[in-house]
Amino acid sequence: MNNFYDVWFSTVKISNSNKIKLFEKYKTAENIWKMTNDKLLEFGINEKNIKKFYAFRNEKKLEKYNEYMKNHGISVICFNDKKYPSILNQIDNQPVYIYVRGNINNLYCDNVSIVGSRNATIYGKNIARRVAKELADRNINIVSGLALGIDKYAHLGALDSNIGKTIAVLGTGISDYEIYPYENRKVFERILKEGGTIVSEFCLGTKPEKYNFPLRNRIISGLSKKIIVVEAGLKSGSLITANYGLEQGKDIYAVPRKYNI
Repeated sequence: MNNFYDVWFSTVKISNSNKIKLFEKYKTAENIWKMTNDKLLEFGINEKNIKKFYAFRNEKKLEKYNEYMKNHGISVICFNDKKYPSILNQIDNQPVYIYVRGNINNLYCDNVSIVGSRNATIYGKNIARRVAKELADRNINIVSGLALGIDKYAHLGALDSNIGKTIAVLGTGISDYEIYPYENRKVFERILKEGGTIVSEFCLGTKPEKYNFPLRNRIISGLSKKIIVVEAGLKSGSLITANYGLEQGKDIYAVPRKYNI
């Protein structure tokens, strides 16, 4: 079962930098749980953020939360845990916690992300699926965001292969009732059934807020050695992923939209 105190601290909505500073001083989530208001103020946590420490600090609720995670094979992994993917330690604003469902070993493999337009053309969808399968056939895992359009077909391409797996990084929680968009529910289920992995830095109960998705894109690029962008718009989330990749020193490849001339 997941560590009770890590489950709690993963739900506390303060910045990753503040969480890491607290870990540097107090070492464990259990020690942070035991901090008094005076200690939190002394540390530099303001009164508004102190309230966030108590928002989910109900032991009975946490036990139910933990039990749900256990029953659905959900792990919460801290950045200082041996199971935490070392590749994520190399990115800016690394997630302090990640929730993982499915085969955790996929996170340590050769991964390539494929992202692109939600309003993709048939050509773009076919290219994404074909490239994903060819890479997966070479034992390279495919990372994407389970969005409509290119993301969906990238996951499907990996699922077409019997060798490589696929990793979906979400902008919501990863419980069964939080699948977004709902149209991709069957893809979500296939990923878990066929040895893939679902990842999120957001705790259970997190809704699909607009600002979560650009944030999760740094994890899509962070888990990958290379990034393939298919039919991305000029202001799309896919280009945010590509920009994160450039900042992280990743190789970026692009498949432009096909126009009839």
